[in-house]
This record gives sequence, structure tokens and C-alpha cells, in this order.
Amino acid sequence: MKIREIMKSPVIVIRPDETVDRALDIMNQEKVNGTPIVDENNRLVGMIVKADIYRFLMDPGHYKSCPVEWVMTKEVIKAHADEEILDVAKRLRDYNIIALPVVEGDNDEVVGIISFEDILDYYIEQQMNKY
Repeated sequence: MKIREIMKSPVIVIRPDETVDRALDIMNQEKVNGTPIVDENNRLVGMIVKADIYRFLMDPGHYKSCPVEWVMTKEVIKAHADEEILDVAKRLRDYNIIALPVVEGDNDEVVGIISFEDILDYYIEQQMNKY
């Protein structure tokens, strides 16, 4: 089965020029721990999670008014919508991360997000359906 069949879509995204404070507000409002960062063409340019923001704010001189671009991870591990679920599950485990942005096309347009929980739920449901 392909990731596109279990990914969350549409996904909450943030622009790189949003403030760290605004990013936290969005994540808290949407009840997510991380979100892809996209440019004006919805192309993936980064990823941010709450833990990154909290670590950033602990350093002297870092403020909530700083742009997300200063905090986001720019070398993003991602999934492609047509990848198999097991391959993406292995990637999550190998990199010890909880979620991946899902992209399509040559421009890495963000079309969803897949989390460890989504994959675990899928495998649990598969097992439950056997009985």
C-alpha cells in the first residue's frame, strides 16, 4: 500500500518568514508537534518541530519574533506519496523521527504528512482485520 492512502492531507504548513511565536501558535491551535515549511509555490524548504523551537528559545538572544527560517531543519527527510508504507516506516525508524512531509513531483510540492502514529495505526488495523 502507498503512503498517499494513509497520509494526513491537507497538511498545515508554515512559511519561512513566519515568526517562531506564530509557528508555535499554529502548531498548538492545530494540535500538531511539527509542520513542513513551504515557499510560495508550496515547495518544501524545511521542517520545524516544537522541540527545535524550545531549544532555540533557550539560547540567549533568541526571541519568539525571530523568523522560522532561523530554526527550521533545511535538510529534510521526506517521503514521496507513491512510496510503500513499509519503506517509509523504516525511514522513520532509521532517522529516529516522528513525522515526514509527503511530497510529489519534481518540485517537492507538499501534499501531506505521515507520522509514526499513522503507520502504527495502519498496521494495527491490518492485524485487527485478520481476526
